[in-house]
Order: sequence, then structure tokens, then C-alpha cells
Amino acid sequence: MSTEQQPGHLGVFAFFEEVPEPRVERTRDHPLMTILAIALLTIICVGDGWEDMRAFGVAKEAWLATFLDMRKGVPSADTFRRVMGAIDPGAFNTCFMRWVQALSEKTVGRLIAIDGKTVRRSFDKALGKKALHIVSAWAEHNRLTLGQVATEEKSNEITAIPKLLALLDLRDATITVDAMGCPRAIAQQVIDQGGNYIMGLKGNQGTAHKEVEQFFTDASASDFRDVEHTRDETIDGSEHGRLEVRRVVATQELDWFQDLPKWKGLRSLIMIERERTVGSAPTTIQRQYYWSSHAEDAKTLGAMIRGHWGIENRLHWCLDVAFREDESRIRTDHGPENIALLRKVAMNLAKSERTSKRGIHAKRKLAAWDEAYLIKLLRAGLPQSQAN
Repeated sequence: MSTEQQPGHLGVFAFFEEVPEPRVERTRDHPLMTILAIALLTIICVGDGWEDMRAFGVAKEAWLATFLDMRKGVPSADTFRRVMGAIDPGAFNTCFMRWVQALSEKTVGRLIAIDGKTVRRSFDKALGKKALHIVSAWAEHNRLTLGQVATEEKSNEITAIPKLLALLDLRDATITVDAMGCPRAIAQQVIDQGGNYIMGLKGNQGTAHKEVEQFFTDASASDFRDVEHTRDETIDGSEHGRLEVRRVVATQELDWFQDLPKWKGLRSLIMIERERTVGSAPTTIQRQYYWSSHAEDAKTLGAMIRGHWGIENRLHWCLDVAFREDESRIRTDHGPENIALLRKVAMNLAKSERTSKRGIHAKRKLAAWDEAYLIKLLRAGLPQSQAN
């Protein structure tokens, strides 16, 4: 195998070199790079768990030895468990984010969605450990995961979101956040970091939600005759008898809102009304409210809000279906969080490799069967400056 073909020379492994070594020197039988590389390759090739990593290493030992230090043989399953559980997840995530930043193209006006997901079987009743909940940042423009932060026990997303935002370059970006995490401090942080925001507004915002809901209720009653606004409407139907009408109304008329000075950068309020009919069932109407630092029209704001759900449809759904994340029983120490990050590395690689038009799971199977395609997939992790 030529130097150009060897995976060890490919950019995806570069960020591993910066991961801090968690072991004392006398316990380092296997290099950290070897352990991390085999762990990642196992996940790419449809494996999961410490026993799979050991089995993959044994099956591919001769090939792995062409680019990894395998002089001490293949690490044991227990070695994978101990090392992956000992790595500092914050430092690991920082190294990951540097790699993604070098990998992805920064575009003006990019949309970054923030949302959380629970790894359902990562709990441990015997140790009183709750299931791991991870808040992720998702770049909708290139469909890559930018980073993650786990919520602290007995806490929630509101404490994790500021930590994740602090790690991101928000200049000229729009941050979208669901209603769980939108206190005023987060809005201020986004503006202070040079970004814009669109945030969901629900009952957890107390009187603010009631005031905004009442404003739109009153304005709707008069068909917004006395309110400066823009509107957009889309109709989505199907051959199965489902019809959804989506109406977006946006206004920058905010003088009535008493808490306006407390919300840094607030310029728009948005109402989205979904009228849904399925077959002969009664039609349902649902309204959701948002606030934003943008002063765009309803069509533009509505598209940004719809873009937020890419994190559910293209990240969380993919982790569950293509990687079966919710079935993973990795539970000890930092193992669940670090393996969750490796799944995102594998997903970013699969999404960045575009010669195959197949889905994520199909690409992973192809990588497991064909070492040439596995190398091609790994090369998708080269930073743009090295890609050509």
C-alpha cells in the first residue's frame, strides 16, 4: 500500500493526535492513537462496543499494522473500555471541533441548530447513573455535527447550551434553539458572540408566552389589519389523504412588549400555524410562537425555523436508525459520551463522502466489506486545505 493510500496519512486521524493521554506511562501498553483509530474504524464498519472493537482489530490486524503501531498486538476489550472511559470528554470534544472546523466550509448566514438527545440505555441503576443526555450543534448548510456537551446530572439543557455556544464561532451565524433552552442569558450570549437567534417560545417562559399568544390571538381576530406584518403560506399534501397548510406570520411591531429591553437584539415575533387534515378525521390547528433577532420577512424566518428540524431528522434520527445508538449498552465512566462523539465522527465522514449516493448505514456496510471504500471514506475527513 502506497503512502498516499495509507489511512494513517489521512486527515481524519489528525485530531486524535491532540487528545490528551489519560494513562500514566507504565500502563501504556498500546498507543492511544491505535486504540482511538480501531475504535473509530469499528464504529464506521457497523460495530459497537468493546468486544466488537477487539474482534475488528483481530480480523483486520495485518491491514491495521500497515499504518498503526500494532507491535503489542490488538488491545483487549477491557483496554478499550478503560481507555475510552478515562479520556476527558471535554478535551476530546475540543479536538473534534477543531477537526470539523478545518473540514467544513464556513458560509455567511449559516444556520446552526442546537438540540439535545438522550442515549436511552446508557443508564446504570446499580450505580444510580441516569441516562446520558447530550446537547449537540448541527450545521444545516453542510449537514455536519459541530460539537457536543453532555448535561450535568440533576440539570438540563439550559446549563449545557451556554457551554456549547462558548465553543462555537457564531459570527454571521443564526442559532436556532427549541423552547427548552431560551432564557435571556442565551440570547445575550449569541448576540455578544456575533450571531443571531431564533428561539421557540412556550409555556416555560411564563408571562412572556401568554403576552405573545394574546397579541397574536387579538391580531388574528382582525386579520392583522392594524399590525405591520408579513405572511407566507405553504400547502403540503399527499396521496394518503393528508393535507397540511402551514402559515407563517412575522412582525417587528414590538413596542407593546414590556420585556423588550430585557431581550438583547430582539427584533421579530413569529407565529406558525399548522392546519392539518388526515382523511375524514377532524381538522386540527396548532400554533407555535418564536422570537428572533432577525428582522426578515415571514418566508425567510419560516425557512430558518424549518431548517432547525434538520437536527432531528438528519442527526438524531440517523443516530437511532443508522447507528442504533439507543440500543448501546456502554455505560461506565466517560465511555458513553466519548463513543457518542465517535459516532458523530463516523457520521460526518459518511456525509462528507459523496461518491456513493447510498444512505449512512449502507455506506458503513460498504466500508466494512471493501477496504478501498473505507480508505475513501476516511479521506473524506481531510481538511479542505489538503483535500485537493
